[in-house]
Amino acid sequence: MRILGVDYGEKRIGLAVSDGLGLTAQGLPTLIRKTKKNDLEILRRRILDYSVERIVIGYPVRIDGSEGIQCEKVNRFAGRLAETFMLPVVKWPETLTTKEAEDILRASGVHWRKRKDKVDRLAACLILQDYLDNAGKREPG
Repeated sequence: MRILGVDYGEKRIGLAVSDGLGLTAQGLPTLIRKTKKNDLEILRRRILDYSVERIVIGYPVRIDGSEGIQCEKVNRFAGRLAETFMLPVVKWPETLTTKEAEDILRASGVHWRKRKDKVDRLAACLILQDYLDNAGKREPG
């Protein structure tokens, strides 16, 4: 089963997809947001292209585990994904994933101008890989 990983953002949506065995996450081109209709059409194409059967979206709980304003936005978007694509959508706890992605890119020597283009894709990979590694070991928050 292939799974689509999503790092939701108001300007960009990072995307990743699992391999067919559900072992590894690979990044897909970042979706630059334009309109809701356009965003959903691009996601529909990715879902069809990769025969996706489940979506995992990063759920940005605070360090103390509480939910903030961004969680409300993710909840609305996750609901729209589930309704539009009729697929299970798993909200997977992620905290500071974007910062971790930025740190990885910085440590890899990626120039700051190019990091902006890669950070959302890498964040989606980190979210999806954590899900693949731990889905059977813990309940999502």
